Amino acid sequence: MTLYSYKATDPSGKIVNATLEAPDEMEVANKIHAMGYIPIRIIPAGKQSKALRYDVSDFVFYIFKRISNKDVILFTQDLSSLLEAGLPFDRALSILLQVTEKERFKEVISDVLKIVQGGGYLSDALARHPKVFSGFYVNMVKAGEAGGVLEDVLRRLGIFLENNQDLKDYIKSALVYPLFLLFVGGISVIILMTFVIPKFSIIFSDLGQAMPLSTTLLLGFSEILRSFWWVILGGMVAVYFVFHRFKTTASGRLTVDRYKFNLPVFGELVKKIEVARFARTLGTLIRSGVPILKALDLAKDIIVNRVMAGSMTQIHARVKEGERLSKSLEDTKIFPSLAVQMITVGEETGRLEEMLIRVADNYEKIIRNMIKRLISLLEPAMILGMGLVVGFIVISMLMAIFSMNDMPF
Repeated sequence: MTLYSYKATDPSGKIVNATLEAPDEMEVANKIHAMGYIPIRIIPAGKQSKALRYDVSDFVFYIFKRISNKDVILFTQDLSSLLEAGLPFDRALSILLQVTEKERFKEVISDVLKIVQGGGYLSDALARHPKVFSGFYVNMVKAGEAGGVLEDVLRRLGIFLENNQDLKDYIKSALVYPLFLLFVGGISVIILMTFVIPKFSIIFSDLGQAMPLSTTLLLGFSEILRSFWWVILGGMVAVYFVFHRFKTTASGRLTVDRYKFNLPVFGELVKKIEVARFARTLGTLIRSGVPILKALDLAKDIIVNRVMAGSMTQIHARVKEGERLSKSLEDTKIFPSLAVQMITVGEETGRLEEMLIRVADNYEKIIRNMIKRLISLLEPAMILGMGLVVGFIVISMLMAIFSMNDMPF
């Protein structure tokens, strides 16, 4: 038996928070229904602390209470649950308005609720807030409204957004420790070079004896760092702003993204991430009833790398002319052959959307394994690198100290 925490609403619309013991989530949902409540959210009690950590991180990183992706995911999943329970749009949105904690998101939901109550479409209401709900999100909802399967589309959309967010969180969490090592090691070296080494420099200069080459180089670099730190810092800031300015231009962004694809090891990782994102987006759209040409346009907006996004224009044109999607993808020389072959099978069997989702699942597993291997190599490499730098500093100082024994007294 597992302890589950749930959030539900009673017939009057009042929010209920409690816990239940059950073998699985389905049994919890059945018990909630038996009590006369409508379940909104059911999670294992152990995950509450995880959810709390997300809330704390949101508070730290979004000081001004910006609406995060996790807020949109929870909103989508909760709205889907309420609509599937048979509640009308306005009632479901009213309940979510009570559940939502962030004031800015409450304002958004309140505006959406007013439009829906006035007879407007949900997709039109969401489109009024492009910073919260992307064009992909809005078009998915629009397709669900047109096909009369909005509840199903919202459920798939919630799964899609959650999978994307899980992958992002996994990549970020995997990079935390290596970045921490780099930060601590860098600070240690700076302290040694600016505060410790100069003390030895005074002693060696007073002795007036020739020092080993490594010690001379080290003291020279330390003096440059102490005397011209503002020039070095200013140069780094200038380089960053020039690079950032270059990257914001269309040609600059294209050049940087092309360079990312050509990086050893990391280029393959970037390519696989983009393939997984494209496949999941396109598969979710087609499964939700969006025509393939419209789906390709929307998938183009989801892709981050401009090289791959640029190829979507050519793929769209060729598919529009009647060419198979798999053939168009293969000719770009960007998509891996495994992904192309799986998509070919999907087209031949009439299960394209299913194979696209499977491609995304497979490549996300590959991405996680690649990241694990890279991190397992990166951590000792960074420790070794920091050790070599610190070791060079220590050995240079010791060589100078030992050379003092040769001085005539």
